[in-house]
Amino acid sequence: MSMRRGRTPAVLILIITLTGCGSPTNNPLATGAAAPTGQGAPPARSGQILVGSADFTESALLAEIYVGALKAKGVDAAPKLRIGSREAYLKGMQDGSVQVVPEYTGALSFFYRKDAAETDPDRVLDGLRAALPPNLTVLDRSAAEDKDSITVTRETARTRGLRTVSDLTAVADHMVLGAPDEFKARPQGLPGLAGVYGIVFSRVRTPLTGQAVVQALKHGQIDAANIFTTDPAISAHDFVVLDDDKHLFGTQHIVPLVAKDAANPTVTAALNGVSAALNTEDLRVMLGKVDIDKQDPQSVARQWLQDHHLLGA
Repeated sequence: MSMRRGRTPAVLILIITLTGCGSPTNNPLATGAAAPTGQGAPPARSGQILVGSADFTESALLAEIYVGALKAKGVDAAPKLRIGSREAYLKGMQDGSVQVVPEYTGALSFFYRKDAAETDPDRVLDGLRAALPPNLTVLDRSAAEDKDSITVTRETARTRGLRTVSDLTAVADHMVLGAPDEFKARPQGLPGLAGVYGIVFSRVRTPLTGQAVVQALKHGQIDAANIFTTDPAISAHDFVVLDDDKHLFGTQHIVPLVAKDAANPTVTAALNGVSAALNTEDLRVMLGKVDIDKQDPQSVARQWLQDHHLLGA
């Protein structure tokens, strides 16, 4: 998992964000030197919109959603999936081989602005728009975010009266946290919880990641866990993500990155329609269908579009 902090200097925060510490195929914010693969479409025809993605499931699923929404508006669109790292698909955006990519506001902002320090979602989006190359733009941000969280079981939330991370202040000294090893020292890990919220857990079990941390939380071996907000296990086990009310983990809203010469009114309306409907819970559920139930991503994307009336009559 990558960790982000809203109140530490941006360079410290987002260098960590961009390097990450999770699987390279499941880290929406990593910017390694992975080679491009570019599956899913030949070079674009004249006037065609190619929707690219990074090389992990969530990005590829979002690209399929964008393609479906564009096609529903009569746009000639096709996916170009799993291109590789941020550097690889942004090169495609610059050379015109890709016209649309799903992105994350905080991470993309820092990619272009190493001094980025905003944590308010609207300020982050405004700063990102100002920092983009002149041939690129971002459209409306969605409510969906993929970022670190402190997550508890439904029962723990009920019995301890937990809704926000701030609520942990009075009870964390009687709770055990499960987290990756890096969480102990990184600014938006334990030091951030102590400095921003005044939270100190009675014990921290590390390293716990992936299914290990999920099972430990489910079976009561820990009381809280550091988990990505779009992890399908959250919905599968009815866990509760505590609201990061002091923005320790920054902001990472999903947003369409679009080549300006492709951002005509029809394309803009289609992609903004997706952003208006997409939330974190929906994304968790869809990722569960793809990663856990092994359903076809294109079919999952189409069903979501249909359920949200984005496929037309």
